[in-house]
Amino acid sequence: MDLVTIWFLAIAAFFTIYFVLEGFDFGVGMSLPLLGGKSAKEADARRSAAVESIGPLWDGNEVWLIVAGGSIFAAFPDWYATLFSGFYLPLLLILLALIVRGVSIEWRHKVDSLSWRRRCDAGIVLGSIVPAFLWGVAMTNMVIGVNFTSFGHVSAATEGFIGLLNPRGLLGGLAFVLLFFAHGLFFLGLKCADPLRRRVHQLAHGGIAPLAAAVGAAYLLWMQLATGKGWTWLALVGVLAALVVALVAVWNNRDALAFYGTAAAVVGVGVFLFGSLFPYLLPASNDIASLDIYNASANPYTLKIMSWASLLLAPCVIIGQGWSYWQFRKRVTVEH
Repeated sequence: MDLVTIWFLAIAAFFTIYFVLEGFDFGVGMSLPLLGGKSAKEADARRSAAVESIGPLWDGNEVWLIVAGGSIFAAFPDWYATLFSGFYLPLLLILLALIVRGVSIEWRHKVDSLSWRRRCDAGIVLGSIVPAFLWGVAMTNMVIGVNFTSFGHVSAATEGFIGLLNPRGLLGGLAFVLLFFAHGLFFLGLKCADPLRRRVHQLAHGGIAPLAAAVGAAYLLWMQLATGKGWTWLALVGVLAALVVALVAVWNNRDALAFYGTAAAVVGVGVFLFGSLFPYLLPASNDIASLDIYNASANPYTLKIMSWASLLLAPCVIIGQGWSYWQFRKRVTVEH
């Protein structure tokens, strides 16, 4: 296996890790308006506990997006340039939404006012739904291909934002939102104590988790029939099996198994999408040559330097993030 293939697999792994970790952050943010409470004060306390559950983790989880984007820039510069030419607006909206969410989380406790926290909660909800939806749209269109325009030896994707909102892209966005929503609910079930834990179980039982499984199955089946390979059927079946395990686990109050089930499902989605894409990076849906891992890669010397740097730095990132998860492993209570 050459370095070009290794770096494609590494980038696929970085994005998949990002979706697993940031996915439950997005899901927690989406759940805030639905956590309930007998009074405004109790509802605020439940939302505060939910935000507290991801407070020490969310910014570390975003590191993987930076790692993935930086790796594309260095290992596949033509992919980076072409991707941003055709996906500029959705990627910009993702960035702006992440900024709004980050500011809302960090500033939420700066003012001791219920109305202030409600406004911050609205920012968290917006900053969770928009990136989740647009990641689904972007990843789907990246796999199915976009129109290209050729400028001499340079190609640019010219689909436009409206063109990305095709039926398959919209279904991909909805599938990502629902899967991350269920993932976040199961994280809250694992991380928070009653009564918040009981409430997220009600939300999961009440339709979010089954709906995520149904929409996810429809999305993956459509993608498989259009762009999948023979072996990606295994990834599709694995995703569905993981979702079934998660559903059965939450009905039996096994929070850890439910959370690991949706985590495995997100991993399966990453394997499915990048497996369907390989060896291409951005297929062209017209007669312009598609970008693949060989015609868009950096020179071998650059890839060697990146490989050695990653071998030295990646363990530091993993150890540091693992320490954070261990330190904040205990359940969060509403009273806390």
